[in-house]
Amino acid sequence: MRKHIMPMAILIVTLLVVRQVYPYVSGDDPSLVDGYRVESVAQGLGGPTCLIWADDVHLLICDRDSGQIIELNITSDERRTLLDGLDRPHGLLLNNGSAYVSEAGTLTKYTVADDGQFVSPQPLVEGITSSNHQTNAVNLLPNGTLVWHSGSTCNVCEEKDERNAALLWVNSTTGDHGVLASGVRNSFDGVWVEGYGYFFTDNGRDLEFDHPPEELNVLIEGAAYGWPDDDPEHPVPVGTEAPIGTWTPHTSMNGIDARPVHSTLPGLEPSEGFTLYATVYGSWNTLLPQGHEIVRIDVNLEADGTYTSEITRFAWDAGTPLPLVFHPDGTLYYATFGNNGSLYKIVES
Repeated sequence: MRKHIMPMAILIVTLLVVRQVYPYVSGDDPSLVDGYRVESVAQGLGGPTCLIWADDVHLLICDRDSGQIIELNITSDERRTLLDGLDRPHGLLLNNGSAYVSEAGTLTKYTVADDGQFVSPQPLVEGITSSNHQTNAVNLLPNGTLVWHSGSTCNVCEEKDERNAALLWVNSTTGDHGVLASGVRNSFDGVWVEGYGYFFTDNGRDLEFDHPPEELNVLIEGAAYGWPDDDPEHPVPVGTEAPIGTWTPHTSMNGIDARPVHSTLPGLEPSEGFTLYATVYGSWNTLLPQGHEIVRIDVNLEADGTYTSEITRFAWDAGTPLPLVFHPDGTLYYATFGNNGSLYKIVES
C-alpha cells in the first residue's frame, strides 16, 4: 500500500507546485484568437490593481505593493508618483478635476492639481473592514453618484457590517453612503454601458468543488445577489438576482471594460447588443492551473427585458491578468499582478 501512496503524494505535490508557479511564467507569450497578438508596454510596475487614462498618453496605475498611484507615459516609459503611503490601493476614478482613491476600507477624494499631483485629501468613507477581501473599484453612475465595490470579510459567513459583500453608493461631495446591492461576495470591478446599465463581476465562494461559477451581473438597485446563501442546492436563492453570465468556478473574473465600437477587437455591432472584455486571474482553489485568461463577453437585451450573454476565451496562458482598460483609440491594455507587474496591449497581427 505504501508503494502506491508515495508516488501519488509526489504527483499531488508536483501538481500543486506547478499550479503555483505556472501563472508567473506563462504570461509573456500568451495565446490569442487568430488575428491578434500581445505587445509588451512596460515592466516593473509592482502589483497593478487599476488602470485609468489621464489622457491619451498618460496611464495612471494603482500599485498595491508600494501603496502608490503611478503615472506612466506609455510612449517614453517615463514614470512619476502622484500619491504614496496608501493602504493597498485597488481603485481610482478621475472626474471633473477630482480623484477618488479606493484603499483597504477607505475612500478618499483628492483635488487634481495643475501638475497632475493629487492634493487636499478629503476622506469620504472610512472604517470598512478588510479581511479575506477588501474594497476594490470605484466608478461613476450617470447621476453623479459613486459606486464602490466592497468585498466580504470571509469565504462564507454572516457579515457584521452590511457594507461588506456589497456594492455601495457614495455621495461624491458629502461622503454619505449606503448599500446599493447586497450579497455580492467579492466584486472587483464594474462598468457603465450607455443605454443599458452597470455590469459587474463577482467571484463566489471557494472550497466547494464546481460551485459556484464566477459571475457577470447587471446592477438592480436594492437587489440581493445570493451570497452567502447560494449553496450548491440553491445556486440562486429565492428572492435574489441570477447572473446574466457565468465562467469557470474559482478562476476569479475581475477587471472589466466595455469595448468601444471603433475598437479593432471583435465584438457585437450596436444593433446586436454590446461587448465587454474581462480578465480571469486564476485560482489557488484548483488542482491544475485554470483561468489566466482574457474573455470576450457578448451581451444581448432580450425582448422581455432580460439579458443573455455568451462568454468565450480571447487570450489564454496570460499569466495573472487583473486590471484592464480600453485606450481612447480602442486598443485594449491589461496588466499582470505579481512578479513585479507588467503592462501589455493587444493589437492586430
